This record gives sequence, structure tokens and C-alpha cells, in this order.
Amino acid sequence: MPSRARLTPHFAQKLLCLWLGLALCLPLGATEQAQKPRYKASYSKHGILNRGDAPRPSETGDSKIKVYQYTQANGVVAFADHAPGDRDFRVLSYECYACKPDSTLDWQKMPLFSAEYNELIARAAKTHDLDPALIRAVIHAESAFNVFALSRSGAMGLMQLMPDTAKAMGVKNPYRPEQNIDGGARYLAKMLARFDGNIDLACAAYNAGPTTVTQYKGIPPYPETQAYVKRVKILLKRYQKLG
Repeated sequence: MPSRARLTPHFAQKLLCLWLGLALCLPLGATEQAQKPRYKASYSKHGILNRGDAPRPSETGDSKIKVYQYTQANGVVAFADHAPGDRDFRVLSYECYACKPDSTLDWQKMPLFSAEYNELIARAAKTHDLDPALIRAVIHAESAFNVFALSRSGAMGLMQLMPDTAKAMGVKNPYRPEQNIDGGARYLAKMLARFDGNIDLACAAYNAGPTTVTQYKGIPPYPETQAYVKRVKILLKRYQKLG
């Protein structure tokens, strides 16, 4: 688990630049101007957040390390370990999107991501002999198609690849959609091969690890994993109906 010691803004930004491979990150405060236009935030776990709306851990029970993305006055995207004080932002910190056993989301009716990354998903599906609907369902379950999703445990990008998994799958930058999708699809295909094409077990292994699935000889008795498998299957059927 990442250290919970507070990072300085400049150190955090440098670290994020290395993680995300973004060459446009600038030192905080470098582009402050007299005029400070407002920018509309994107959707995050807590909805649209303005500078005064940032939820505190004591209010949400959320102790996750957060990464804040916002747009500077000159249009350059910046990242920090705290909410910017003068403009809107979005929080780039996620747990497994589909793993909460007590989720109130209606997985049968929630909007689908029917067109995002079509070409990349189709290419990965062909390369690794997978149903593109399965890749799309896993991306939806893992990150809700947020390319910069980052979990407290360190899972990264669209298909929430752990650092060791990303390395093993040949992914150098997990925040590049083409690399993340190919690496995630490659790993998913390995899980399907290991468990004889059983989608339930492959998805459980994707979430909890193949050793755990083997140990329990089935889906582990973890509420989070059980919820994840169920929701991936719901999403898979819905994406398959889209054709």
C-alpha cells in the first residue's frame, strides 16, 4: 500500500509526471495569473467537484490517497496531491468500480460505454482471441472507462493493471490506452486459458489472483470478488446485445 505520509506538491507532481508519462506537467504556481478562469470538472466518484466541495476523509470514511487533476489558467493540465484552491477539478483515485457489495448502482440499467476505444478493443480481442464485449465489460467494471484511474493498491488505468502484472504483460505505460487494453486483454486471456474458458473463474482470478481461485477451487468467498464477477457478467451480456 502506498505510504500515507503527505507528499509535497512539487514532489507529488513530479511523481505523477513520471507515472502518467505527461510532458506538459509544470511546477505548481508557475502559471498563476491575475485572471483565474473557472473550468468545469469532469465526473468523479463524488460527482462534479468545485473548490469548496472536496469531501473530507472524516465525512466520507475515505482514506484513499487522491490525485487531483485540474486545468491551469493557460490551459495546461496539472496534477496535485491536494484540491486546487481557485478552480474546478476531478479526483483521479478509485477503488474497484464494480467490487462494492453494497453498491446501489443498477447494473442492469446504467449507461453503457458503447463506442469508447472501439478500434483498440477490437484489435486486442482479435490478437488475444477474446470476445470484445468481455474486454469492454471488464474495463467498465474496473474503471468505468477512466484512463487515469488509480486505486489505493496501485492498480492503474482502464483495466486497472497492478505494476507487476503490467510489467509481465509488457506494458510500459499503463496510462496509454493502447498499452493498457492490450496488456489487460493479454492477462484476461491467460486467466481464461488457465481456467479452461470459465468466465466466472477467469474474472475472479483477474480480481483476486489466480492462486486464490485455485486455492478455493472456485470463486473466493470474498464479497468484493463475488460482487465483481456478478457485475462483469451482467455487463458482458448487455455489451453482447449491442453487437
